[in-house]
Amino acid sequence: MHFLPFKLRIVPRTLQFKQPAGTSRGIYYDRKVWYIVLTSTDPQIRFTGLGECAPLHDLSCDYDDNYEQRLREVCAEVERTQNLDSNKWRHLPSMLFGLQTAFRSAAGSLAGNYLKLYPSDFTQGKRGIPINGLVWMGSYEQMCQRMEEKLDKGFRCVKLKIGAIDFESELALIRQLRSRYSKEVVELRVDANGGFTPTDAPKRLEALAQYDIHSIEQPIRQGQWDEMAKLCANTPLPVALDEELIGVNDFEQKNALLDTIKPQYIVLKPSLHGAFTGAGEWMSLARDRGIGYWTTSALESNVGLNAIAQWCAAIDEHTTMPQGLGTGQLFVENFDNAPLHIEGDCMWYGSPQQRAFMNEIEQYKDIWREPVPTVTVHTSGSTGQPKEMQVEKVRMWDSALTTLQALGLQEGNTALLCMPLRYIAGQMMVVRAMAGGLQLIPVAPTSHPYAHLHEAPDFAALTPMQVYETLKVPHERSLLRRTLCLIIGGGAISPDMAKALHNFPHPIYSTYGMTETLSHIALRRINGPTADDAYTPLEGVEVSLSDEGTLCIYAPKVNAERLVTNDVAELLPGGRFRILGRRDNVVCSGGIKLQIEDIERRLMSLGVNYQITAVADERLGEAITLLYEAETDMADTLDTLCRTLLGKYEVPRHYIRVEKLPRTETGKPARSEARRMAEVRCH
Repeated sequence: MHFLPFKLRIVPRTLQFKQPAGTSRGIYYDRKVWYIVLTSTDPQIRFTGLGECAPLHDLSCDYDDNYEQRLREVCAEVERTQNLDSNKWRHLPSMLFGLQTAFRSAAGSLAGNYLKLYPSDFTQGKRGIPINGLVWMGSYEQMCQRMEEKLDKGFRCVKLKIGAIDFESELALIRQLRSRYSKEVVELRVDANGGFTPTDAPKRLEALAQYDIHSIEQPIRQGQWDEMAKLCANTPLPVALDEELIGVNDFEQKNALLDTIKPQYIVLKPSLHGAFTGAGEWMSLARDRGIGYWTTSALESNVGLNAIAQWCAAIDEHTTMPQGLGTGQLFVENFDNAPLHIEGDCMWYGSPQQRAFMNEIEQYKDIWREPVPTVTVHTSGSTGQPKEMQVEKVRMWDSALTTLQALGLQEGNTALLCMPLRYIAGQMMVVRAMAGGLQLIPVAPTSHPYAHLHEAPDFAALTPMQVYETLKVPHERSLLRRTLCLIIGGGAISPDMAKALHNFPHPIYSTYGMTETLSHIALRRINGPTADDAYTPLEGVEVSLSDEGTLCIYAPKVNAERLVTNDVAELLPGGRFRILGRRDNVVCSGGIKLQIEDIERRLMSLGVNYQITAVADERLGEAITLLYEAETDMADTLDTLCRTLLGKYEVPRHYIRVEKLPRTETGKPARSEARRMAEVRCH
């Protein structure tokens, strides 16, 4: 396996079980794993890969007291050759598993997400993986309680670890469960972990078979091929090989084992059974012989579990057989960034909100491919009721190409999509990705779009509110700082925000545009030495002023007509312009015209979230009103501050505390709703 120039680092970790995990071999209290971190050595190329080596000290064929030293030697050799030869390291399955995962993760990193290793319907949020519930060994009472917990959570397949208490008590538990739940309601599997002897195994299998058991894993200790073959040939219930496969890494040996024992099933554990390549060989050989199989984890943390789940979903896309992938919930401290969610008896990639958004993106792409010339978008409703518009696809495509050229975006760049698809901003991000070959990083719309990202996108489009919230969190701020190109639209950028972004190393632009112009038609650089206070139109865009002093736009690629806006503007040499405010945001108070945006700009230092609006006033006509978010009444304090920051006629006549300021779905101030709220409170 070849890759771009890289280096490897090993990070040991010890994981603590939430509760002792009992098997027939003993009880686990903690778990030692080694993470492999793969990073680029080329400063022009950014990627990170993460893998996990998780040997079981009493099972793995490649574990001994010198494990960590040997792992470092293997990693040094892979780093020296800059190549992962999976065949060379097939005798070291847990190490190979960690390295293969790290390489897959690095490839995912180049596509924008180092935790997305195997693209499939699973990672697209379209399909979950059915999993079994696992009931660990314990006392009879403990196992009964754990079984009830799994059933209450919605599991329809439950695997019981047996062999820790006496067999008759275990049989009584199974009898009790079957008396309450038929095989149509709950599928029961048992795992003996090699706890039976060849002598007592046949009789115990006969006893278990009375209770409609789906299968039994590894009834006798591994390595007894002839005894296991006899058992499989005469068993009253299907036998699944598990530990039997450990250490059988040679391809011909695998053939010989399956042809000798002829099991009904095999259980695939990549960490133990040859990593992904070795487990893939087992899977192929089993298919050839009509032997069933399922995949399970081997007590890895969420790093390994994430990799196994994605591999399982990608390589066996349509399986309905429950897999053994629930062990990521076993540890007190785990790798919490993995996007795995267990809902009922299914494992999903991403939260329900994230999956719904990903599906919405795919549906939008399907709509785009339909042989109709237009798509539907909605205006944001910042100044009134949202309305539907039909927009020509060819004009959206031209707008996308103009932006790609203006920002210097290239095929393969990653693009963060965190805007609702009802509106033009979200739709244009999808169209830009299609037009420019960008790789979308979808994040369900939120005020913290960077919260669950692990790598900075090359390109992002955010609202001022999203930037404001992102700057408050160190991890998110760090990723924002590393974003190669950022555009901010949908509202005014405060002086404080511009100051906070000024020294960011990559270009950041404020955008000017609206639904009718198919997103932005002008950019204003807000950071670095070329920061500007005026907008520069994109190629092919001309601007002028109406008789009322509002901006007029002629952009034939995106709108065939000359568009007269409600934005009061000032024209500058070279076609540049400044926006002073909206004409419909002018308040006439006592015969004096006041611009809402101008007042808001000069109140940036208030220290609370606020909006300026107006209410009807018998004497003044309209009275300036300030809505603000706070836990306690701050009217007197705010009035004192406003009198120092504003002119005599601009000082608000009313101060209204609200639980939440009204905003549109895209984060803009909802001006009409703000006025309605103020009118209700004042009258």
